[in-house]
Amino acid sequence: MKTSKIVGPIIFWFGMLLGAHVGPQDSSAKDPYSGDFWSRSTLTGDWGGLRNELAARGVTLDMSITQVGQGVVGGGKNGAWEYGGRSDLILNLDSGKLGLWPGGLFNFEMEGNWASSVNPKTGALMAVNSSQQYPLPPGDIFGVPAWNFTQYLSPYFGLTIGKFATITADSGDMNDFAHGKGDSNFMNLALNFNPVTALTTPYSTLGTGLLVSPTKDPNEAAVSLYVMSANGNPTTSGFENLNGNAVMVAGEGRVRTDFFGLTGHQLFGTIFSNKKFTSIDQRLDRDTIENGALRAKKGSWNIYYNFDQYLYEPKKGAGQGVGVFTRLGVSDGNPNFMKFFASFGVGGTGMFESRPSDKFGLGYYFINLHNPTIVGPLQTTKLLRDEYGFEAFYSFAITPWALLTPDIQIVRGAQKDKVTIGQGPLGLLSRLNRKSIGTGTILGLRLQLLF
Repeated sequence: MKTSKIVGPIIFWFGMLLGAHVGPQDSSAKDPYSGDFWSRSTLTGDWGGLRNELAARGVTLDMSITQVGQGVVGGGKNGAWEYGGRSDLILNLDSGKLGLWPGGLFNFEMEGNWASSVNPKTGALMAVNSSQQYPLPPGDIFGVPAWNFTQYLSPYFGLTIGKFATITADSGDMNDFAHGKGDSNFMNLALNFNPVTALTTPYSTLGTGLLVSPTKDPNEAAVSLYVMSANGNPTTSGFENLNGNAVMVAGEGRVRTDFFGLTGHQLFGTIFSNKKFTSIDQRLDRDTIENGALRAKKGSWNIYYNFDQYLYEPKKGAGQGVGVFTRLGVSDGNPNFMKFFASFGVGGTGMFESRPSDKFGLGYYFINLHNPTIVGPLQTTKLLRDEYGFEAFYSFAITPWALLTPDIQIVRGAQKDKVTIGQGPLGLLSRLNRKSIGTGTILGLRLQLLF
């Protein structure tokens, strides 16, 4: 067979792909940054028209600062009030709108946090101020969690590669009422994503993936499959940690539903890692004591699910109204000690016509722990207990770019006791003091500014 008979059709079909619209459908509003000081979407506006022009050409630059004052007013480990914040910058480029080639999308994110939070003072595994957790580790740190490139080869299919933030405003266990980095919806980490995935999934890591949109519109249905490094950090490039024995595979699918004529979504995902983790069950035998090495367990898996369903939706598909949500997750139970997770609640955006940017949420979560144990010659020590918590918030839109959110949380943390070292008799001997950690009540006030 002549080469031209093969090459010709390939060139023809490749040309058809590049000539067609590829990638997700563009539903962005015209002149998204316009308006007067009180009604526009961002504090700095459209920059004399330049920002709208850049957006029309596929270049968007979004900036925000989130500040939180929060205190443990009852229970927990410490009642002190803390103040801290997080800044975020996201740059997106669309090669098609730039006039280069169709279907190419570049994403870049920088973020930093400062000062301190009450997260270590509650006795809970789940951060009550999840915004302050990013980038990891929290506290006066700056990082680049994302720089990646996606190329859609058709309206149905795309490939992506680079460094990914595994939780963003529009990806990673998405949910219309309970999702994000704690800057716009719930503040508690457990109500923003499924924590059974935390052990296997670094917040920021290198990877590559396959994106599929079965219905041409990714808002109707989307499937993703990623292979990623099981080691990652937003403050490093990630290349130094690449290891074939520390890889995770993540698959997720989300579909839009139309129950009762109202918008809803169903999401299912699973993650497997071949990384070597520390086993949660440690037997203090001679070998462990002499070598100082903890027992390891290779591999971990989890399965997770969530749904959201509008119960009141003034305009279908506009992202406004009131609805309910649920998350469920299970894991192997060892090395992942979060064996089962559940959360549910109600949330809404723009519940009143006169307040289109206001939000509210009521949520509850429960984590069943396979309690880590240390088995010694004389006794077995259990370190944790099951954790549960409740959160309620209302976000007042002073303007569309200034959101003030009072928040209350009641959390019984997984940590049972606070242990300190004190003086013994005559000040000669030290002793361990144990103090039970009760259910904590946490009050907070969040201010988010969009620039």
